[in-house]
Amino acid sequence: MRSRFATRPARLALAAVAAVALTATATATAAADSRSDTARACGTNDLDFRVGSETQAGGYLLVTAKAKSGVTCSLKGVFPSASFGSSIDTEVSPAEQGVSESITLSGSTAAYAGISPKTTNGDQGRQFDQLHLSVAGDEANSVSLDLPEAVTVDKPVATNWHADPADAVPFAG
Repeated sequence: MRSRFATRPARLALAAVAAVALTATATATAAADSRSDTARACGTNDLDFRVGSETQAGGYLLVTAKAKSGVTCSLKGVFPSASFGSSIDTEVSPAEQGVSESITLSGSTAAYAGISPKTTNGDQGRQFDQLHLSVAGDEANSVSLDLPEAVTVDKPVATNWHADPADAVPFAG
């Protein structure tokens, strides 16, 4: 009889150890799963931007976005919120109809958007030497970027953000 009572506490202790081990395994698995989730959405202040001039497709501006040091975030594959001035006719419209895949930015990974400042024929338009840019939905934190050279602006359009700069050529293909 005595051995039966001694065995029961041993079984309870073993069950308690097993419960602790299962909890630790579940916690480690949950932590690993949370690291594999997609990164938080990028805000304008999370990114460094650079703008260059390209000659393809009649000429366009190539905007490059990279996450700031220590930041990992996901940039949704929609066109950037951009304008060349404060007038509504200098706001950039989408050049693409669909949404591209989101891009996780961290370290040297970059996202690219192409902006065609002039989509009309003729001499109309106004000259600008700066671009006001933000991540769509974060317009309150826009940045002003100096352009490589003054551009004539008339009905500007932008591509979505892409992982490959070759996909960011407005009106390509």
